[in-house]
Amino acid sequence: MDKDTFRTFGHRFVDWIADYMEGLEHLPVAPSIRPGDIRSRLPKEAPIQGEDMEKIFDDFRTLILPGMTHWQHPSWFAYFPANNSPPSVLAEILTAGMGAQCMIWQTSPAAEELEVVTLDWLRGMLGLPEDMTGVIQDSASSATLAALLTAREKATGYTANTSGIQTPLVVYLSEEAHSSVEKGVKIAGYGNRNLRRIPTDDSFAMIPEELERAVEKDRQSGFSPCCVVATVGTTSSSAIDPLKEIAEICRRRQLWLHVDAAYAGTAAILPEKRWILDGVEGADSFVFNPHKWMLTNFDCSAYFVREPSALIRTFEIHPEYLKTGVDAQVKNFRDWGIPLGRRFRALKLWFVLRSYGIEGIQQMVRRHIEWAGLFSGHIKDSPHFELMAPVPLSLVCFRLNDGRPEEELDELNQTLLERLNASGKLLMTQTRLRGQYVLRLSIGARLTETRHVEEAWQLIDAFARDLITTGA
Repeated sequence: MDKDTFRTFGHRFVDWIADYMEGLEHLPVAPSIRPGDIRSRLPKEAPIQGEDMEKIFDDFRTLILPGMTHWQHPSWFAYFPANNSPPSVLAEILTAGMGAQCMIWQTSPAAEELEVVTLDWLRGMLGLPEDMTGVIQDSASSATLAALLTAREKATGYTANTSGIQTPLVVYLSEEAHSSVEKGVKIAGYGNRNLRRIPTDDSFAMIPEELERAVEKDRQSGFSPCCVVATVGTTSSSAIDPLKEIAEICRRRQLWLHVDAAYAGTAAILPEKRWILDGVEGADSFVFNPHKWMLTNFDCSAYFVREPSALIRTFEIHPEYLKTGVDAQVKNFRDWGIPLGRRFRALKLWFVLRSYGIEGIQQMVRRHIEWAGLFSGHIKDSPHFELMAPVPLSLVCFRLNDGRPEEELDELNQTLLERLNASGKLLMTQTRLRGQYVLRLSIGARLTETRHVEEAWQLIDAFARDLITTGA
């Protein structure tokens, strides 16, 4: 492709993205297709000769786009948000255009130094302790794995990397914690048998007394308690574990404390929500995702550690071809996580923070939380629905309950969810709380407005009334 063709299609693609963002609400949130529908329409082999970009772009619009789920749709209420924004998209264009590999300072000095600055900005925005140092990981799953590996090395005097784990090390987490913790425990070599799920209270938050009881029991049984993973904003219900009490237990028991605030951490930029991180000063590591609720394209996960030397000692390797004359003066982030190669993720974060400012992001997050309160008010006022968990942030957990036997309510709510999602007018997901089937409405898309939340309630209520009337 010559530069003129590149320029022409570059402009067209940006125009297409702008039109896409503007017209998103007129598209179905999720496609109505079956597995294999897209694949069956694609050639089975790559072309021998290069094809014209006009044809490729046309196929994108006619073959690929109809099979996409639109995460930026204003009626996206599924999972948690995975926001983007125009400034972030523009930064991604620049990042892709430069094609830089930012594994060490020398390979892209500005990338390393900008990452240091933007992570310092985030630390201040969230009110994290000043002695915490940040690095960008690809996801909270990778950050949690990094924490588990560092905790393992600290607990074994940095011998596990050379000799393996010689004695059983135990990891503790809430029974509502994200599945990525269990995956990390498997990868890090702890073993699932050494994972302890701690009971939760009525708000689905970890019970500190149960944690301490489990730690003491393991010690008396010859196990070695190693790490606690606390969650601020669980996936199922946005429950917030009591960090202060958990941190005190970890301090007394000499356990590594990792705090997973992947979704909810962004809310701490609001002064009235800073309480969700009370006690974080006792954490050894902390993660939240700007690529969820902070308008930054996936992937961009902010990981903070109190003791960078422990993280580096866990991951560093010094092949001759990566040594430089300035290693002692800089942060070579290749030693701060799992992969060697690193994208220039800090650029899009920098663009977002500068374009919106702290106040602009606060305004968006505050609105989402207010709308969750509005929606939960409709649930409370309805004779047919019930709230299934507290609503501290922008996630509402509820179910339809028309008084039929408990064993029939799961099927009723599953049917309701399937019909709502099949309409294409919104998208939600489900979970289980205390074994009960629960609907989740998560508010967090950049383009969502009050009317989209109200329309969602009207649609949900109408579908529910129809189910009740027909006796489904």
